[in-house]
Amino acid sequence: MIESHKVQVRLLFFATLKDIVGRRELDVDVPSGATINDLWEHLEARYPSIGRYRSIALTSLNEEYVDRKAVVSDGDEVALFPPVSGGSSESVIADRPRELYRLTRDAIDAHAIAELILRPEDGAICTFEGVVRNNSKGKTTRYLEYEAYESMALKTMEELGGFVRKAWDIGSVAIIHRLGHMEIGETSVAIIVTSPHRKASFDACEYAIDRLKKIVPIWKKEFFEDGEVWVEGQP
Repeated sequence: MIESHKVQVRLLFFATLKDIVGRRELDVDVPSGATINDLWEHLEARYPSIGRYRSIALTSLNEEYVDRKAVVSDGDEVALFPPVSGGSSESVIADRPRELYRLTRDAIDAHAIAELILRPEDGAICTFEGVVRNNSKGKTTRYLEYEAYESMALKTMEELGGFVRKAWDIGSVAIIHRLGHMEIGETSVAIIVTSPHRKASFDACEYAIDRLKKIVPIWKKEFFEDGEVWVEGQP
């Protein structure tokens, strides 16, 4: 019998799936022509409890969202993660005028960022800040921790900001998200939009935060007095 050619794929796991597998990365060998669906079958054979996420988990191939029929190739990076949370160095991308995207473990100063991106011709600044609250579903929250598929998160934030710039008559846009440990009252995410007129900045800012919480691969873990839980969004 002739053995089929094998390809090696690097799997990345986040949030609950990382806890189930017990590691962040895993290299696996699969037959040439294997699909994302084949990878799921391979994983379920090794980690049966991961099967309950098969119908709702999101999948990316080399930092692009794909469906289960996508074929993998040698050296590909495949990330598996639950629906995103409905997100000592910092990374910045999109070094171009009037756009700023950042993941940071430092406190977010939305006012300073607004001053940085404001143009003389803008007549409005709309700022949204998501703040860590002290409760969730009737339980007292002690603190949060955020993690991200960082390279893909930044890329997706940039794509989101670019869409907002094209869809509304706005001047500048900034999207900043915290990672790591966060205390009650701290800002976890900020969206800042400037525009000549207020309606465009209102609408663009609302769309940006709603969309961020659906597609940007960032998750939060809530810590309570009696345990902890990953917060997962809707599939």
